[in-house]
Amino acid sequence: MKPGTKLRIILLDDNEVIRSVLSKILVYRGYEVFTFSDPSICPLQITPECRCNANQTCTDIIVSDLDMPNMTGLSFIENQKKKNCKCQHVVLMSGGWTDHDLQRAHELGCKTFAKPFPFDEFFEWLDEVERSIESTRELRGWFQESGPYPRGDEHCLTIQYS
Repeated sequence: MKPGTKLRIILLDDNEVIRSVLSKILVYRGYEVFTFSDPSICPLQITPECRCNANQTCTDIIVSDLDMPNMTGLSFIENQKKKNCKCQHVVLMSGGWTDHDLQRAHELGCKTFAKPFPFDEFFEWLDEVERSIESTRELRGWFQESGPYPRGDEHCLTIQYS
């Protein structure tokens, strides 16, 4: 990865405390973080297809809770896969995994964590992901584009640090 390039993370969790804590930790690590309490309002869900070019990705990492109102984390990831989303690094976390959900998450290529999870395991995974990101990858500026994206919605907290 190019020096000075920030990784982008989309964080989906309906629990405000978990969203806030994880967001602060990820920002401290130097990531650009976009958080959503409801995956159905995330720009990746709203768009009918992946808009990224061959060497682009809209996000480097997706971190999602499994059980949320309106849509599960699994449904969100399945929808992104159907749209040919190029994000290769996905975490699903839950305090109540079923064998079926765990199996489906692994079939989709997701890293899974059981809540509460040790942060050192999460950090280890993030370190591996950071090392694997291609230096030629380009982030698509989907929040800067015009389109049907939520802006200032009460369910959407956008955090951008420069």
